[in-house]
Amino acid sequence: MDIKQFLDSTYLKTPEQAGLSVEENKKVVQGFISEAIEEHFKLIMIRPDMVAMAKKMISEAKSKVLIGTVIGFHEGTNTLEEKLTEASKAIEDGADDLDFVINYELFKAGQINKVKDEVLKGTQLGLSHNKTVKWIIEVAALTDQQIVQLTVLIKNVIIANFKEDFYSSVFVKSSTGFYKTQDNKPNGATIPTIIMMLENSSPLPVKAAGGVRTYQEAIDMINLGVKRIGTSSAKAISAGLIADNNY
Repeated sequence: MDIKQFLDSTYLKTPEQAGLSVEENKKVVQGFISEAIEEHFKLIMIRPDMVAMAKKMISEAKSKVLIGTVIGFHEGTNTLEEKLTEASKAIEDGADDLDFVINYELFKAGQINKVKDEVLKGTQLGLSHNKTVKWIIEVAALTDQQIVQLTVLIKNVIIANFKEDFYSSVFVKSSTGFYKTQDNKPNGATIPTIIMMLENSSPLPVKAAGGVRTYQEAIDMINLGVKRIGTSSAKAISAGLIADNNY
């Protein structure tokens, strides 16, 4: 098994979050893209404004690394129209994967039909352009019951509206990695939450994001059935080292 083909190498910090200038942060992103090309990772996950640059670098290197980006990041509260506009621009710029942050606050408020419409329209846009679509549910913001319910909601929308051929291209994803928890509780993928997602997402695949810090933890997730792992420490994990951050 080539673990690198499960790893979405991720860098999603803004210059402000990284404590860097715009140009310095751009250089960090370029470094992550170059590393993904050199290490043959499955995908580089970056913010939408960096997609065109990544496309150019990857094309010039004649690499097969895919480009992923986030939509409605990181709170997920953008309107559906804003998310579709952002996703359309990312597609135009060359993105292969669209990781939408689902409006989990609307879900928690009981506005289920709006959430279903978001899943339907966002997925339609991505699949109509032959893109992979992932729905980030932000497990740290949800109770166990809500994790199950929201995973099932996504699954049911996809099954009701798309052919079976498309199921493998629509993921349920655990986390943004940016949610602030209390008392240092995990804000990303844990074994119990991933098991809940896997048990309720099938036939849709699951992406574990946030909290996978070692090679063994990555292998454990893959053995559970996860198809992708989002991490900002892809090189360390693939080399068998312990990552020095939480995403």
